[in-house]
Amino acid sequence: MTRRLWLPLGLLALAAALACALSITVGSAAISVSDVWGVISGQGSDLQQTLILELRLPRTMAAFVTGGLLAVAGALMQVLLRNPLADPYVLGLSGGAAVGALLAMLAGLGSLVISGSAFAGALVATLLVFGLAHGTGSWTPSRLLLTGVVVAAGWGAIITLMLAISPARRLPGMLYWLMGDLSYAGTPWPAMVLLALACLLVIPLGRSLNVLARGPLQAAALGVAVRPLEWAVYVLASLLTAVAVTTAGSIGFVGLVVPHMLRLVLGNDQRLILPACALAGGTLLVLADTLARTVIAPEQLPVGVITALLGVPTFLYLLYRSR
Repeated sequence: MTRRLWLPLGLLALAAALACALSITVGSAAISVSDVWGVISGQGSDLQQTLILELRLPRTMAAFVTGGLLAVAGALMQVLLRNPLADPYVLGLSGGAAVGALLAMLAGLGSLVISGSAFAGALVATLLVFGLAHGTGSWTPSRLLLTGVVVAAGWGAIITLMLAISPARRLPGMLYWLMGDLSYAGTPWPAMVLLALACLLVIPLGRSLNVLARGPLQAAALGVAVRPLEWAVYVLASLLTAVAVTTAGSIGFVGLVVPHMLRLVLGNDQRLILPACALAGGTLLVLADTLARTVIAPEQLPVGVITALLGVPTFLYLLYRSR
């Protein structure tokens, strides 16, 4: 990539590092940068090592990778549907994941089974939407979008029914999961590997995605294999969304606002936008989670509430500017 592409990515990487450092040092018990460095170098007290290595660092990395997954999935969905207002949840993937997770919670199962159930629900939603949109012929972006909206409405009705019949002792955990909560996020490293592999995969496809964003006819005229590329984008975006929802629950607006904002600033070159989304989305969610942990400490807010409060006015402002 040229210097024009590397410079924004370097600045975003620096912002991501600073956001992660802030998240690790700020909290109900403040930790200095020297203490963090001491723990990294193998020194520091047992309390500091537990607080940093077992609590704050995994949560910070989970927030970063979840934000990155959602932002990259949002950018891919917007290319696939050729709609700048599309986001990772538009096809009902979060609804399927929520139904799977809530069923596991109702059964009183552990967090590992809840994560597996959420992932299975997201995959079922993916197959359902793709099968209904494909039908006996080929799907189009508008058909896929409309099918996803209808399926998402159906998942929403099932979720409402489950909440209505659930015992009272189960409701707080279920509601927190639906709002997005990183308190019980599992190990972030498999999701981090997936995010890195996804970025390495889509960067070589950047030129083809740039052409695809202009329309399938123009892409086909320029030699792009449109249908295999669209299938690959759909499967990859669905997988990224499923892993993100499995990691932290339903967190809105990250996959909608971040790609839209970056396109206004950096242009529409997918070779730059997709890796930039991974860094900017991760940075945004790390900062939102830090705010959720500290704004009413020692109590914690669901991070989905913070992203919604930040995302709604930001998106309205971006829409106003785009006029």
